[in-house]
Amino acid sequence: MFTQGIKSPILISLKRKFLFMFLNNKKPVASIYISNISEDVWPFISAISDSQTKVFEIEENARLADRDLFTNADEENLLLILPSAPEPDFVNYYFNVFGKRQMQILVPKIHTGEICEDILKDQTIISQINQTASLSQKLEIISYSTSSQFLHLVKELKEKFSNITTPEAPEEEDAWTVNFFGSKSGIRQLAQQSGTHEPDFKMAEGLICMGIEDAAKIAANMYVNEDGVVIKTNKGHSGAGVLIFRPGDLPREYTSCVVTILDQFTKESYWNKFPIIIEKYIQTNISIGGGFPNVEFKILKNGRIEFLFFGGMRVTKEGVYKGMDIGNDSLSDRIAARIVDTGFYLAENLLKEGFRGHFDVDFIAAKNGELYVTESNVRRTGATHVYYSSLALFGKNFMHETYSLSNNLYQITTENINWNFRKLYQALESILFNKSTNEGLVIVGVNLLTQGRFGYIIFGKTKRRSLEIEAKMEHLLKHVTI
Repeated sequence: MFTQGIKSPILISLKRKFLFMFLNNKKPVASIYISNISEDVWPFISAISDSQTKVFEIEENARLADRDLFTNADEENLLLILPSAPEPDFVNYYFNVFGKRQMQILVPKIHTGEICEDILKDQTIISQINQTASLSQKLEIISYSTSSQFLHLVKELKEKFSNITTPEAPEEEDAWTVNFFGSKSGIRQLAQQSGTHEPDFKMAEGLICMGIEDAAKIAANMYVNEDGVVIKTNKGHSGAGVLIFRPGDLPREYTSCVVTILDQFTKESYWNKFPIIIEKYIQTNISIGGGFPNVEFKILKNGRIEFLFFGGMRVTKEGVYKGMDIGNDSLSDRIAARIVDTGFYLAENLLKEGFRGHFDVDFIAAKNGELYVTESNVRRTGATHVYYSSLALFGKNFMHETYSLSNNLYQITTENINWNFRKLYQALESILFNKSTNEGLVIVGVNLLTQGRFGYIIFGKTKRRSLEIEAKMEHLLKHVTI
C-alpha cells in the first residue's frame, strides 16, 4: 500500500487555479497522465509461472514510473497518476531542472499492476478526476499505453463528462491496432505483405507457430543448420520472453538440441499460451547505432504524422533494452533516411487502420550489410521521456543541439551504501546538468535505488563529450565516499 498523494511545497495543487479561472469564466485545459507500463503487457505478466518473478516484474515497472515526470516535461495543468510514489526530494529536483509546473501527483492506495482498474476503485482519485473534469474546458487523458484497462477507465469517465478526450489513443473500435502491430507476429505479417510496396521493410528470416513441441523442432533445425536462432514470445517485455542462442550455446546434434530448447520452454507457461516466433540469428554490426537503430513517431488525433527522433538502442547481450543514443550524429545520413522512411511507411499503415499516439520501430543492423526490422512498440517507449526532456531543454532542433545518452536501469556496483536520491545527488553533483553550459547528467529515475539501480539522461555537445560525462559518472559511483 502506498501513500496517497505527495506532500511538497513546490507541488502546486490544481484546485485553486482551476477554481479561480472557473469563477472568471476562463476554464483551463487540463491533462491527466496515467503511467500504466504493466498494463501494456498484462497478458504476458499474468502468464508468468513463478509468483515471485511476476511480483518482481510488476514492482519493477511501478518503480520505473517516476521517469514519467520527464515524459511530461512540457505539460502544464497536469494530474499525474503513478503506481509508486516518487521521493519528494526527487520531485523538487525535477522542478529545479524544468521549472515549476502546475502539477499534482496521485498514487492509488492499492497497487495491483492494473493501475487503471486500481484508479476506478480509489474514491479519492476518482473524486479528484471528477473535480478536475468539472472545472476544465477540456480534460485530456493520456497514458503510457492504450491498454484494455485504460479504455475501460476512459469509457467510465466519458459516461460522466462530455469534455474528456484521448489525444494519444485510438478509438475503441480501432484499439486492436495496439496489440496487433505491437506484437512480434503482427509486425511480421505486415512485413510479409509489404515486400513489393516497401522493399526496405524486411525482417530476419523466420516464421510463426503455436505449441512448444513444434517450436522446439523448428528452432532446433534452424540452429543446427544456421548455428544460431532467436525465439520470441508474441509480446514479451524487457528481455523476458526472448531466447537468443548463439554459436556454441546449444548442441549441434538435432535431437539433443530439441530437448534442450524444450527444457527452456517448460520453465515458463507463457511459451505455450502465445504464438512463438522463430527467427534466424543475425550477427550485429555494432558500428551502426550500436547494432540496433531505432526511430520514433507520433500520430496526432487529426491524422498528422510527426517524426520525433532516431538513434541507437543500448541493448544487453540477453536482449534487454537499457536506453538510447539520440543525436543527429548517432546514425549516418543513409541509415537515418532509411529507417525514417520505413517508419513513415508503418505510420501510414497505422493511420489507415485508426491508430493514434506514439510508436517506434526497432531495427537490427547485420554484418552482411542488411537492416532488418525486429519489432514495433505501439505506445510510448523507453525513450519517449528523453524526447520530451530534450524538447523542453533544447527546443525542436535538439537533434542538432545536443547528443544524449540514456539508461533506464543503470546498476551501481558500489557496495554497503543504502542509496536514496539525496545520496545519489551528492555523489553526482559535479556532473549534473548545468543550464549555463547545457551539458551534464539529469537523474530521471530513483525508485529502483533500493536495488542499486537508477535512470539518467546525459546531454553533451558531442557524442564524445557525452561519453566523457558517462565515464566520469561511473568513476564517481565506484569511488563514492558518502
